Amino acid sequence: MRNTDDAIIVDRIDLNDAGAQLGLVTMNRPREMNPIDWGTGLALGRVFDELVADHRVRVVAITGAGRAFSAGGDMKKYQVLQRDPQDFPRFLADLHRVFVRISEYPKPFVALVNGVAVAGGLELVLSCDLAIAARSARIGDAHLPFGQMGGGGVLTLLPRVVGPARARELIFSGRTLTADEALDWGLVAQVVADDELVKAGIDFATEVAKKSPLAVGNAKQVLNAAWSAGTGVAAGLQLEREATARYCLTSQDAPEGLRAFAEKRQPQFTGR
Repeated sequence: MRNTDDAIIVDRIDLNDAGAQLGLVTMNRPREMNPIDWGTGLALGRVFDELVADHRVRVVAITGAGRAFSAGGDMKKYQVLQRDPQDFPRFLADLHRVFVRISEYPKPFVALVNGVAVAGGLELVLSCDLAIAARSARIGDAHLPFGQMGGGGVLTLLPRVVGPARARELIFSGRTLTADEALDWGLVAQVVADDELVKAGIDFATEVAKKSPLAVGNAKQVLNAAWSAGTGVAAGLQLEREATARYCLTSQDAPEGLRAFAEKRQPQFTGR
């Protein structure tokens, strides 16, 4: 089932007979290389909220139409927006809210990087839980070559993902990484043939759909909270203990998984 907005296309792809779905979000301005301007950023936020609220959607994937995932902000609009002392900070704040919410949603978000992903495109990739890259993908920051600087999270998130030295090298040089380099650096989880990219997203979502949605959401919350806050090991372990105890003691899915294991059958998870 497809919902279409001029700038964004949403497909709901069935994953199994139980009705689980992948929500596939495609940024759809291929001639402009899918810029993330103010309106598109807010529209992405609305689409993400809608998909996360749908209990059938187990994973959300994001990609771009044409030869780019996203080349970042709309440079033409920036010529006006960056001169506005009220609207430009508001734009950055709105974009941050959309990107930060991705890590807080209880469902996995996957970036399917189909081509060029630079500047704001890289920031969206970094905001997702993981990324899968097509062989043709080219990933970088690309702010400094045009007299810009990252404002959507790259200066904070990239060093945490690839390490400070590599982050500085990529940001200061303005160069782009090949898909294999991005894999080596830990920016993407896997590299696939261009025509296999969406299938790779579906395969991942199909495996997630076999799991308890409640357990997946809890695991994501602990993983992301401990990582993004930079907590020490002791604090991270406490968070993990508390979340695991709460889930196992109060959910229906935890004992169902144990019963299914003992009875040698597939578990029937309900997300409760």
